[in-house]
Amino acid sequence: MPRYAYVNGAYLPHKNAAVHIEDRGFQLADGVYEVIACIHGHLADERGHMDRLERSLAELDMPMPMDRQTMAIIMRELLRRNRTQNANVYIQVTRGAAKRDFPYPSKDLQQSVVMTTWSFNYDNQPKMEKGVKAVTVPDIRWKRRDIKTTALIAQVMAKQKAVEQDAYEAWMVDDDGFVTEGASSNAWIVTKDGTLVTRKATTDILRGVTRTALDAIRQELQIKMEERSFTPQEAYEAEEAFNSSAVALVTPIVEIDGHKIGNGKPGKVTLRLYEEYRAYVDGLRGEQIGWKA
Repeated sequence: MPRYAYVNGAYLPHKNAAVHIEDRGFQLADGVYEVIACIHGHLADERGHMDRLERSLAELDMPMPMDRQTMAIIMRELLRRNRTQNANVYIQVTRGAAKRDFPYPSKDLQQSVVMTTWSFNYDNQPKMEKGVKAVTVPDIRWKRRDIKTTALIAQVMAKQKAVEQDAYEAWMVDDDGFVTEGASSNAWIVTKDGTLVTRKATTDILRGVTRTALDAIRQELQIKMEERSFTPQEAYEAEEAFNSSAVALVTPIVEIDGHKIGNGKPGKVTLRLYEEYRAYVDGLRGEQIGWKA
């Protein structure tokens, strides 16, 4: 079955999909992106991802390239053409193609919009039964991590370090010795008394859309949460640890830098949040919420 992508108004065979060689996203990482999970036909946190996409574009002085309703129609048509109800949808918007130069080109420049999907089975994931490993690496990224740009080389390098150490994720550590977030996820720990801890969302990290939903869910479940910095050492001594993201959803971490977390198995708080988030995606917890900067 041929695979399709959407590029600037056209649905194309994936192998033929391309942008102009002078696209500013390609040459300068002058663009932003979002990834949305489609689980059993439901686009998880669609509203929140659109909120964040619009905000990231605004921070780079770019408008939304089309209205949300049109974007929603395109995503669903792309999923239909690719004949899948379990996939990840990738959306990338750049400033467009122009002669290579650092300043922004004319505001009349047509933006580039690319969407792709890849099949992904969110059910019966072994990582939910066994958990995964993480390693810590220095955080060498720029200072506006709150914008979801396509400039990801630091995250690429961090992920490679994780792969080389047979780990699933890399937790990045700032110059003061505190965990910021994962290379492609938000980082959480659960203390001995059952309190959730995750770093306060400033320009130091990307405020996750999944994180926002989990915050609302944990409030309903009356689970205490602290937004504060924590060190790798505190993570080693935590009762539980996990990542959250559009693709990871809620992934239990059972080992960090060779240190066993808790009893070395996925914890009950993590698993409860995962189950409740899956119910939220399936529409069993009411309407999906928005995202806040």
